[in-house]
Amino acid sequence: MRGLTTTILLLVVLAGLGGYIYFYESRRDVDDPNARPRAFDQLQSENIEELQITNADGQTSRAQLENGNWQLVQPVQADADDGVVGTVTSNLSTLEVQRVVEEAPSDLRQYGLEPPRVDVGFRLRGEKDFQRLHVGDKTATGGDVYAKRPNEARVFLISSYLESIFNKAPFDLRDKAILKFERDKVEGVEVVDGSDAIQFARSGTEWRIAKPAPARADYAAAEGLLTRLSSTNMLQVVEESADDLRKYGLDRPAMSATVMAGSTRATLLLGRRTEDGGFYAKDAARPAVFTVEEALATDLGKDIADFRRRDLFDARSFSANRLELRRGGETITVEKTEEGGKTVWKRGDQAVDTAAVEDVLTRFSNLQAQAFQPAAHASLKSPVLTATVRFDESKTETVAFGRSGNEVYASRGDEPGAARLDTSAFDEAMKAVDAMK
Repeated sequence: MRGLTTTILLLVVLAGLGGYIYFYESRRDVDDPNARPRAFDQLQSENIEELQITNADGQTSRAQLENGNWQLVQPVQADADDGVVGTVTSNLSTLEVQRVVEEAPSDLRQYGLEPPRVDVGFRLRGEKDFQRLHVGDKTATGGDVYAKRPNEARVFLISSYLESIFNKAPFDLRDKAILKFERDKVEGVEVVDGSDAIQFARSGTEWRIAKPAPARADYAAAEGLLTRLSSTNMLQVVEESADDLRKYGLDRPAMSATVMAGSTRATLLLGRRTEDGGFYAKDAARPAVFTVEEALATDLGKDIADFRRRDLFDARSFSANRLELRRGGETITVEKTEEGGKTVWKRGDQAVDTAAVEDVLTRFSNLQAQAFQPAAHASLKSPVLTATVRFDESKTETVAFGRSGNEVYASRGDEPGAARLDTSAFDEAMKAVDAMK
């Protein structure tokens, strides 16, 4: 009896152990049968703190990680492009051996590895010596590239796309931004083109034109200008430290763009044209002279009208709470109130059709300038309509409209000159005014 009990207990324990092993093993990650060995086993890119590349043209670059940022230290001292360097280091850490070609080759020249076309070295944090990867020729089919580690005899294949990632010149590794500034701290931008100057001021999310005359700025246009200055790259570095700026036309720049953030200034200078149609340029705070594309000068040299806001009204039907229309000797004033939890528009004590008022507001808020002119049009001396809208509790704006034949013009008291409108859009707005009465 005792033997039977012992046997049963052993079977229970065995069953439990078998279940545990099955459960445990089923939860373990299954090795990928297609996984290939790494060229640098256990390498993690974040542990790389120095990189050295000799490319196919024999140019050697060296970059070091300093305070979390990559710096180019050879052949010149300059900020490095963290993205480009990061791409190199991350691909080193994940580099797979596609196939071993030969374990002990007698002639490395047949693979383009004696000498190697590209030599990539890296040093890990806390180590003195570099680990290296030699990159040779492409295979006959072009799908892979021969490679080897200099401390190993074997030659193996890596994917062909990696050749362009590892075959970097010094210029490829450097930060090519034309201007340095912290975008979220920018308070203004000034563009000087010859004797003309345009200055923009930012407050929160709003942009205004401060010079040559106060006006509302188009948000997308102003932000686009800032994006252009922050994202444009050098085409090439002409001189690392220029002693004579006259030969580049940078002693008296044809154009400049200054980004302002508190007391700090970042200024880009544009000089004369290059032979290929670009422009010589430099950051006023750095010694290098470089070239930029012609399109940058075109964008910076846009007319002030291209940066003005084309909407005549900032108010919208949902934000407006008072509307005053002066037409000839008649003035119509309606105000928004809340009664019984509902929005009601009233003219004096009399309720008016809410839909009719909102149609007027929508049509006027949709009016846009087709073009701007620096001086007020003569028709605005005797406007056919003057509209004043109060919105967002206490903001007020007034726009006057004039007509001359088939042309319609508008002006705001807080902006210079006049805007020419689409006549049909204005006529539809006037029909909506008639329907509101």
